Amino acid sequence: MTDRHEEAFAQHVDGFGTVRIRPLDPASDADVVHGWVSGERAAFWGMNGLTRDQVADVYAHMAGLDTHHAHLVTRDGTPVALLQTYEPAADRVGECYDVLPGDLGVHVLLGPAGPDGRRPGWTSALLGAMTCYALRGLDRRRLVVDPDVRNTKAIARFERQGFVRGPAVVLPEVDVPDVYLPEKHAQLAFLERAVAFPEDQPRGGLTFPG
Repeated sequence: MTDRHEEAFAQHVDGFGTVRIRPLDPASDADVVHGWVSGERAAFWGMNGLTRDQVADVYAHMAGLDTHHAHLVTRDGTPVALLQTYEPAADRVGECYDVLPGDLGVHVLLGPAGPDGRRPGWTSALLGAMTCYALRGLDRRRLVVDPDVRNTKAIARFERQGFVRGPAVVLPEVDVPDVYLPEKHAQLAFLERAVAFPEDQPRGGLTFPG
């Protein structure tokens, strides 16, 4: 059995701290995640109103999938964000754009600011570390995000991080055993590894570093 507290990625960011990413533990991390997804600021995450046990059940179901994964992100040991990655071809977003080899879907939920608040560059540093993990750590060529079209703050945040807007689409309703997702009007945006990390581009027959 995989240890869900086994670290998947770590990156020290000068002036910010050490960002670590590990698999989410549906049971032991449920209190933290439930506190985040229950807040009004997380309305677009779509889990407002769920109990702590229901949130744990959602992520326990995800933990059994090979195509969708949830991760807890910490800064200097304190939980600060939830990162979900998924294979677009195995997700409803794959019905709305042409999926390319090397694509990876990403959902990001930033936790609320702690008692000391956030410093300038907080969000950029976290997104930068998560982007590094998704593109380099998982060896992918392109990321896709699909925030709700009404979530203008998230869309602007991704664009500042280098994502380029794609089409606005309607993600179809999903109603199958264990999973229900309502129809969603989403704004797709993409980030190419070649743009985020141009130094990774192959030259003279070299391959991308892992």
